Formats: sequence, C-alpha cells, structure tokens
Amino acid sequence: MEKAITLSIVTPEGILFDAPVEYVGVPGTLGDFGVFPGHASILSSVRIGCLSYKEEGKSVNIFVGGGFVDVTKEKITVLADSATPSELIDVDRATKAKERAEARLREKAEGLDEARAIAALERAIARLQIASLGDK
Repeated sequence: MEKAITLSIVTPEGILFDAPVEYVGVPGTLGDFGVFPGHASILSSVRIGCLSYKEEGKSVNIFVGGGFVDVTKEKITVLADSATPSELIDVDRATKAKERAEARLREKAEGLDEARAIAALERAIARLQIASLGDK
C-alpha cells in the first residue's frame, strides 16, 4: 500500500491546500467516508461539515461548506464552496451567525427563505464544532 496520496482543496478563492497526506476523512452527502492511499476512484458531493486529513502523523480539521470530491488512486481533489482551517475560524463571528439564524427560524418572518436560514445555521454550528476540535 502506498504511504501518501495528494490532497488538493480548492475554493473559489484559490488553492487552500495541496500536499501529500496519509488519510482524508470526507463529509459526504450520503455519509462520511475515509480515503487512504490507493483508494478506489469515487466522485461524491460534500456536505457542510468537517474534512479532516492526517499529515506526518498530525490530524488537521477544516470546515467545508459543501462541494464535490474526486478521488483517484493518486489524488483527492476537493472542490469546496468554502473552506476554513480550524485555527482560522472566527468563533465570535460563528456564534453571532448561529444566533441570527436561530432568531430567523424562530420568528418565521414573512418572506423568510427557510432553506437558506437552515443552511446558515448548519454552517455556523459546524464552524463552532470544528473550532473546538482544533488540530492534534
């Protein structure tokens, strides 16, 4: 079995990460899944959640706001709507976003885009959870 697989995380802003890793955990829309070097090819959508990878024995957690992942034996390419490493998550901002989304959903004001409010709440909760995980 190979010892590393290249992980590339790309957002609309550019390449966030591109390096060999030992393992990748992906929040797939049909369930979380792990990828080791030599994994069978797979194409999947990615839900809001925590993408993790192991590099030189260290686990790293990244918030992803949805997207797609393409896995081949040599490379994992994540096309993320947004992505933020755990250490760069602004906890105060995420807390305020969570409170705003909860208030919108509670008030159910006329013209509320409920799906958008729920997605905002999911993003805020995921960011807070990932920030609390840190990296190990």
